[in-house]
Amino acid sequence: MRLQRASSAAPPLHGSDAARLAADRHARKVERVAAGLRSRAGGRPLSLKKKSVSHQVPKPRDRKYGDDKVDLTDLDEILEIDLDARTCTAEPGVTFTDLVDATLPLGLTPIVVPELKTITVGGAVSGCALESMSFQHGGFHDTCLAYEVLTAPGERLHCTPDNEHALVFQMMHGAFGTLGILSQLTFRLIPAGPYVHVAYETYTTLADYRAAIGRRFVARDVDFMDGLIHSPTAHVLSLGRFVPAAPYTNRYDWLKVYYRSTRTRRDDYLRTADYFFRYDNGVTNVHPRSALGRLLLGKFLHSSEILRLAEKVRHLLPAERPDVTVDLFVPFSRFEAFMAWYERVVGHFPLWCVPYRRVRDYEWIAPDVFAGVEDELFIDLAIYGMKQPPGRNIYQELEEALPRFNGIKTLISHNYYAPDAFWRIWNRDNYAAVKAVTDPYNVFRDLYSKTCRAPQGLDDLEAA
Repeated sequence: MRLQRASSAAPPLHGSDAARLAADRHARKVERVAAGLRSRAGGRPLSLKKKSVSHQVPKPRDRKYGDDKVDLTDLDEILEIDLDARTCTAEPGVTFTDLVDATLPLGLTPIVVPELKTITVGGAVSGCALESMSFQHGGFHDTCLAYEVLTAPGERLHCTPDNEHALVFQMMHGAFGTLGILSQLTFRLIPAGPYVHVAYETYTTLADYRAAIGRRFVARDVDFMDGLIHSPTAHVLSLGRFVPAAPYTNRYDWLKVYYRSTRTRRDDYLRTADYFFRYDNGVTNVHPRSALGRLLLGKFLHSSEILRLAEKVRHLLPAERPDVTVDLFVPFSRFEAFMAWYERVVGHFPLWCVPYRRVRDYEWIAPDVFAGVEDELFIDLAIYGMKQPPGRNIYQELEEALPRFNGIKTLISHNYYAPDAFWRIWNRDNYAAVKAVTDPYNVFRDLYSKTCRAPQGLDDLEAA
């Protein structure tokens, strides 16, 4: 029997009756999922069924659509907020818009809030979410303290960075659901103001832009930092601070387009929630594109609606030359060298630019990827909606070029790696060690098959 969430005006607080009831509901929901895993027969691949729309790029040939499903749609509840410890415990299907709505009235916020409202906390870990606090804190996963993980055989693991399941904890980041099911997460919160003041600094050269990013990274004198590279001669750095009051507020959820505003405004004030989701109508690939379309439909077509529509009509999407939507991570010291190559070979603008602090040497990255790189700061460059030139595969060109700059690309969209090249980037030994514990019979596919082969409609390879 499915358990419905109890409705309440405020989230359960630590030690309250509401928190104890939420914990009881959670235990029963998790046991339902675990029992289903334990009783499952057969070796067909298994994918997750969630309430929220997937934020991976829809792929018309993806074999996941024919997989058996494990139903996680009721794992969408905030279980507890601890005001003293400044932590939140939640189920994986909690969206960031619901989380922000729950925490801001308490004067708190998640440390890294991804740009789209219906990204979930589980998806943020599995898919490597980041945002404009990442220059200080890394990714959302770097703010997490504990995970509950359901293994494919139905075992329930409590994983922290320093217990016997520490490697499982670290490897859940970027695993795209291939190492078991995240069924509960505990993560840190920080104090938040009601408004954000954003100042925009414009630089004509990449060298000056890079220097400005470096200064702010060292000074840590702002709460938020990201930017837009509109062209090789127009680089905008967006610097945000929490403020207690605002002379006016803007919203970018209908007629106004946020990324375009950064090229013309000197500063801006937004309610904190509106700041977090200022890109929700699209980062640089805003839909609808025309002013008339936004007037008629823009209030209703946010990221979740666009993605849900794309899933429904995925068979109409181009399979041979899909549009380019991808994040690239480049060491700060290689930023200018990479951009010189990018401008010469790819040349697509605008790019979303997010400075990202390397909090640790991540266990999921192969040791040689960053050999000789001492950078604490990386730059995430995001391409959204680039049309592929005839006769070229930009994804493949990026995959081949990035190792020369000690860079990597995320796996959220289309990937064309050969197996050996893939496992030179992702840590095969660590992945295999965790896979043996959490999914010994490869029910959830291995990472290479899940992200490189299945999306192209190809058969799985053997697990790592």
